[in-house]
Amino acid sequence: MDLLNKTIVITGASAGIGAETARLARMRGATVIGIDRNAPSLTLDGFIQADLGQTASIDAAVAQLPARVDALCNVAGVPGTADGDLVARVNYLGLRHLTERVLERMPAGGSIVNIASILGAEWPQRVALHKELAAAQGFEAGAAWLRDHPVPHETCYQYFKEALLVWSYVQSQAWFLEKSVRMNCVAPGPVFTAILGDFVSMLGEERVQRDSARMKRPAYPDEVAPVAVFLCSDAARWISGVNIPVDGGLASTFI
Repeated sequence: MDLLNKTIVITGASAGIGAETARLARMRGATVIGIDRNAPSLTLDGFIQADLGQTASIDAAVAQLPARVDALCNVAGVPGTADGDLVARVNYLGLRHLTERVLERMPAGGSIVNIASILGAEWPQRVALHKELAAAQGFEAGAAWLRDHPVPHETCYQYFKEALLVWSYVQSQAWFLEKSVRMNCVAPGPVFTAILGDFVSMLGEERVQRDSARMKRPAYPDEVAPVAVFLCSDAARWISGVNIPVDGGLASTFI
């Protein structure tokens, strides 16, 4: 997982999975630029404070990036306990807008890694809707589509993780063929981060207890980060358009 001479942009780099991904990428030789709304708690090679739910803030952040970005890790996200519109803007619309803008700076061999979730595993049940949303190009077009197709707040987190997976699937091959830039997803299960409690509140005690019997424990952020770093490396140069669960086997228990 040699990342020497690579510049990697990581959103959500100030804590949790994003911070661990940034730490490991720097250890592997990368120049790491973090983007987050909160100040970082670790050493980075550059940091840009931004609101990833607003296009103006995203565009201003991209303008501060170097001319060449070898990899982008979209780690930032908000839990389903947040306002539903914010979940849509940060977890999907803003992520998509940032990715499209950073893609303009990526050379052949570049890599995009999106942090999804095992909670997006039911995307086949709504694949037609998710493909319609994926086809609504641009932040505002996507927001307009969502106004016409409102998402219930109680399932908005799951819905937009499903939508992220489907967008990544349908978009990845076009970018790989046209630009030789790969896009993949990593789908963690529960992770020991500051927002783990929000997921307990979001899913409810009954669901949490049921799932807890299916797994050893939640993951630590440093158990998820190596998969994202691997996907950024040249060792993964022929991997594109896939979703890798990193959940201690939890997803397998639903088969």
